[in-house]
Amino acid sequence: MASSSGTSSGSSQLPNSGSEEDLQALMHQRKQKRMLSNRESARRSRMRKQKHLDDLMAQVGHLMKENSQILAALNTTTQRYLGMEADNSVLRTQMTELSTRLQSLNEVLYYMNCGGNHGFGPNDDSFTRPWSLMAENSQPIMASVDMFQYR
Repeated sequence: MASSSGTSSGSSQLPNSGSEEDLQALMHQRKQKRMLSNRESARRSRMRKQKHLDDLMAQVGHLMKENSQILAALNTTTQRYLGMEADNSVLRTQMTELSTRLQSLNEVLYYMNCGGNHGFGPNDDSFTRPWSLMAENSQPIMASVDMFQYR
């Protein structure tokens, strides 16, 4: 092993004339070995970094593909939702219109059955008789949105 004075513990066995040169050669050899070891370590480090980068790039590609699939599914679902909302709006409008018509028809039936003798005598139903004959056994008209299938 090299010491700070430039001599090694094994240098006492070498002759004095060649010990300085041998020490220099040994130090040069160790330096070369260290350089090769450092180069190999740096090469392994670069390979690890490259593999990590390749793995990250593959993951990015996978996530981008998955993201585009999710966006496509979201767009499809949004379109379906908007279509259903439009259908529901039409159905709500139809229901309101039909409810209004039903209420009007029920009022006409009520008028014809109960209050149709205004201005006439209590036994005079000649004016309302045709209607009351039709309405004697009638029930209020009931309707629901389910009865109408618009497509």
